[in-house]
Amino acid sequence: MTAGVRQQPRDAGRPRPRRAARLGLVGWLTGLTLLTGIGYRLWLLAHATPPTNSDEATMGLAALHIARGEGFPVWFYGQQYMGTLEAYLAAPIFALAGGPSLLGLRLPTLALYAVFLLLAWRLTLRLTGDRWFGLLVVALLALGSDRVVKNQLIAGGGYPEMNVAGVALALLAVDLAAGRPQRRLARWAAWGFLSGLMLWVDPLVLPYVLATGAVLVGFRHRELRGRAGALLGSAAVLGAAPLLAHSLLTGRNPLHAVLAAGGADASAGWADRLHGGLLLGPPLGMGFCDPGSCASWQLWWALALPVLLALAAATAWRALRRPSNAPADPAPRAAAAMRLVLVLAAAATLAAYTLSSASGLTPVESSRYLSCLLISLPALLWPVWTTARRGAGGTTARLGAGSPVARRGRGLGWTVARPVALVVLVATLGTAAHATWRATQTAPATRAAEARHAELVSTLRQLGVRHVQAGYWTCNRLTFASAEDVVCAVVDDTLRPGFDRYPAYRREVERATVPAWVAPTGSPLAARLDEQLRAAPGSLDVLTTDGWRIYLPRA
Repeated sequence: MTAGVRQQPRDAGRPRPRRAARLGLVGWLTGLTLLTGIGYRLWLLAHATPPTNSDEATMGLAALHIARGEGFPVWFYGQQYMGTLEAYLAAPIFALAGGPSLLGLRLPTLALYAVFLLLAWRLTLRLTGDRWFGLLVVALLALGSDRVVKNQLIAGGGYPEMNVAGVALALLAVDLAAGRPQRRLARWAAWGFLSGLMLWVDPLVLPYVLATGAVLVGFRHRELRGRAGALLGSAAVLGAAPLLAHSLLTGRNPLHAVLAAGGADASAGWADRLHGGLLLGPPLGMGFCDPGSCASWQLWWALALPVLLALAAATAWRALRRPSNAPADPAPRAAAAMRLVLVLAAAATLAAYTLSSASGLTPVESSRYLSCLLISLPALLWPVWTTARRGAGGTTARLGAGSPVARRGRGLGWTVARPVALVVLVATLGTAAHATWRATQTAPATRAAEARHAELVSTLRQLGVRHVQAGYWTCNRLTFASAEDVVCAVVDDTLRPGFDRYPAYRREVERATVPAWVAPTGSPLAARLDEQLRAAPGSLDVLTTDGWRIYLPRA
């Protein structure tokens, strides 16, 4: 029986067919919403949206090397953290397609999103038993602002995997804690493998690993002492095997690199951290803002989130402590415990991000670190939903007379509680829908930019140019788009060597006699090269394509 769903009397009588019809309707609507969310993202991919960059191209190059059997990288090129799972998922597609492509690189991330949406729906039913609420959660997750779809679709390392893994861990944990008898050993192994795997891929999801693990320990500590615990531990070691093997062989601690990436070696003022972490971060990271910015009216979610966290935690705690009508059935208590730890994991994620310097130094781009908060969405919105749908009496019956929602219903009256809850739900859907609409408006410009880049690659091939020097955000993207027909070494805006994530490319360019230069039109690098051309007329031939300048030395 699904956790949280009360059994209906056997003599329910004539209302039963009507209820079955309602369940059929919500099932169809949920399925349609699932397909809409996937279809929206497939439409974005057809328009090369969200825009790609050299970081994503770096993962694509790793996939290309895996597909060719030329290398099997453990970490994202140029660093000692963030596993290359996305490259291993895309490599078979590249091998079957006969070469790399942006669409082939992103098809696995689209599949991960589809699994995330389906598992989020199943988790919502396990935690609440309310199919209409499940439809609401799926509808919110089907929407996608610019920041959200970037996290879900760009194969830049870690983010597309985190949410699906976090939801899967929560679903496995609540089923095991509830005592579901089917395939228990397989569930223990799956939970262990996923937790170990995500430690390799991206430890940002660690609060959810610890939170769901706490539920397992709290409800099934005796079972963990036997075969289940041994199987879980073995599977976790297997999932984290790439990380463990690399650390043992090199003696390097990947935790140090993760802390450095989060800003542990930088400094930001507390005012900037609080502003970026608590005001800008939640609406940006959870999908309530326009592309690259957050209007003042969209910041309301930052004010609502602490209230939702407190209300959801108190409601889940009361439900967990309330005496059960069926003590032999642990499912309701397991569901309440999971809602509680999902809230705590969200609070821990938000606190860790706010404490990091990244929240103060680069608040807009670093808001991607909060993408895991979407895992907690069912727990956050459940008290609001019950208040909006059932009223003070219905909420009291469902959540318990001592719950904060029930006390508010008695104290403030139904005339206040229900309208406020309805406003919150409508505002949540409306703000997310507006942010999604604004994200769709970027698709034509992104598609045009991708076409201009394809023309650049074609021009270089026609010219026979094999080696170029360019800026960081040009180099690996150019090398990936040309399937390594054009190899690029990074330079900064003063023409000095820059950061090459794959040093072999620089070595190859340095061996070339006369490498060319490539720069976006109007960029500081193009201005520097134009200045050099004025100082030494005739030293370079300049070719221009739409949006790009190619500088060919006259050696």
